[in-house]
Amino acid sequence: MSKTILITGTSSGLGKLTAIHFAKMGWNVAATMRSPEKETELTAYSNIQLFRLDVTDVEQVQTAVKQAIEAFGTIDVVVNNAGMGAYGALELAEEQAIDWQFAVNVRGPINVIRAVLPHFRANGGGMFINISSYMGVTSAVPLGSLYNMSKFALEGLTEGLYYELKPLNIELRLVEQGGSSGNNFINNVVWSTNPDIQDYDRLTAQMKNLFEQAGGADLDDPQTIVGVISDLATGKSTQFRTLVGDEAHELVRLRQSVPIEEFLETMRKPFM
Repeated sequence: MSKTILITGTSSGLGKLTAIHFAKMGWNVAATMRSPEKETELTAYSNIQLFRLDVTDVEQVQTAVKQAIEAFGTIDVVVNNAGMGAYGALELAEEQAIDWQFAVNVRGPINVIRAVLPHFRANGGGMFINISSYMGVTSAVPLGSLYNMSKFALEGLTEGLYYELKPLNIELRLVEQGGSSGNNFINNVVWSTNPDIQDYDRLTAQMKNLFEQAGGADLDDPQTIVGVISDLATGKSTQFRTLVGDEAHELVRLRQSVPIEEFLETMRKPFM
């Protein structure tokens, strides 16, 4: 019997690539997105079914999970991939941006996990793979306090859940990726600005320029991340945390090798 994976945020980027990868492996794929009526590529696969799911909508999450179980009979693995990034000085952030960052990156996975847990308990097991970031274990750039907060929270959530779900044979995994090509992250960043406050303008300009120049060798191949997810889902890897990419490993090594004060000053110097 084919296994089933439910993936959030499959309309583009890593989520879509992961859905296609598992479909080609012969898995059933519950591909969720906010606007499934707009999707054309994933509909070409007979073992992929689309479900409307906005991770911030608790009722919609519960409905999508129920529909996926009815369609495939079971869910074996869940990939919490949907996410967004809010950048800019915290003082300038609009209330909506603050709430949205938390709602998508933290409350979203919580909503999905809570909706799937009764099914996993009834089945005697399952696996949640939460897509985090190396920004969830260290900070690397200015103006990312909200994004960092959300990924730090996802890390804490996942680690905390280990203790209550391990006795139920429910596994937890974290994928700590960096930037990858093809995910359109930069174009989807929500920037906090205020024309009446210029104190952060120089730093904001530096960061926008850094984001615009990011590319090529600085970005990881998304298929590498897909491969990590696949190894975790199939049990080839049993790592609780998996760092992906040279940049992620380099930053975490630095963070672990020096006092936090030294690390923060080291990362700040290019922006002075």
